[in-house]
Amino acid sequence: MKVLVIGGGAREHALCRSLSLDPDVTALHCAPGNAGIAEVAELHPVDQLDGAAVAALATELGAELVVVGPEAPLVAGVADAVRAAGIPVFGPSQEAAQLEGSKAFAKDVMAGAGVPTARSYVCTTPEEIDEALDAFGAPYVVKDDGLAAGKGVVVTEDIEAARAHALACDRVVIEEFLDGPEVSLFAITDGMTVLPLKPAQDFKRALDGDEGPNTGGMGAYSPLPWADPKLVDEVLETVLQPTVDELRRRGTPFSGLLYAGLAITSRGVRVIEFNARFGDPETQVVLARLKTPLAGVLLHSANGTLADQAPLSWSDDAAVTVVIASHNYPGTPRTGDPIEGLDEVAEKDAPHAYVLHAGTKRGEDGAVLSAGGRVLSVTATGSDLAQARERAYAAVGRIRLDGSQHRTDIARKAAEA
Repeated sequence: MKVLVIGGGAREHALCRSLSLDPDVTALHCAPGNAGIAEVAELHPVDQLDGAAVAALATELGAELVVVGPEAPLVAGVADAVRAAGIPVFGPSQEAAQLEGSKAFAKDVMAGAGVPTARSYVCTTPEEIDEALDAFGAPYVVKDDGLAAGKGVVVTEDIEAARAHALACDRVVIEEFLDGPEVSLFAITDGMTVLPLKPAQDFKRALDGDEGPNTGGMGAYSPLPWADPKLVDEVLETVLQPTVDELRRRGTPFSGLLYAGLAITSRGVRVIEFNARFGDPETQVVLARLKTPLAGVLLHSANGTLADQAPLSWSDDAAVTVVIASHNYPGTPRTGDPIEGLDEVAEKDAPHAYVLHAGTKRGEDGAVLSAGGRVLSVTATGSDLAQARERAYAAVGRIRLDGSQHRTDIARKAAEA
């Protein structure tokens, strides 16, 4: 089949890499893509928030499946426009994507579905903000109600910092702090059947030891040797299936990728947030372990036939991703710097380690340049986390990008456990 992927980050490069390895994919296109994706897919310029433009491109290419990668096009209704053009699309409708687009909507759905989550208040006035902060106490958890590219959440002991973030948002969700380790669990769904993938853990803070500001994610690993083997079954039963059933009951069926961000607390599993698309950087490690060809699974979701999908096949290998970010990220990043060492990684580390591009572009002379905050996701597999880590960091060590930064402790604790 001919497949068109929308987006241009490392998540989309991971999706394109998996799709390019699928024997059923005869032509692979990506819009707008990046310098790395260009090696496995044909790139096309498009405004990814313009549903009509995306639908027109998909029609022109004769695409038989469109995969919408990022959240902003989903919340903008791009999947609806492609569906209206009669093309199967992997990704929820604009209405269902509010599960990520609005924290308040997600809380309302969770309440209706009986899904365990943090107690919270939705606030729109300074008085409501002060009341909520006072009710929960420190550490304060303050979430912008809308999309904020993974950076709209502040967790702090400092009430003034919490209040300042809350006042800067039009509408804000203030909630109780959830203790315990966090887990990302993705599930593919067609609005009825829910097919969970393998869990992963990502690292949100910019600096080693979970210090520094929140980011879109600085690395990830899978599997989670410390997690209860029954975790996925439990989350499917208490979180994922009830949420999909509740959205269908409301007349807003959710098909695509349902991502549950979970806290494994002293009182049991609690949902921190939902996303309506594959997470970045967790996709990089989850897809590195998936052996089942990807295109057919996504097409089953798009066509409402996921019940026909055979059980997924997984590698026993571990996978680790380390994000290389540009100077000053997550502030305003410096861009336009040349990236060196990519050929060296391909020559010396493949097939166990490879580089997925996030914020890159080709310069006029053909050189690969940085073009965003998170620039590269260096991904490696190994027989266990220790070997996958070693391979990932060996590959990171070959890459040269002036002023770049990365965490040195991704998956360290889990590998040593």
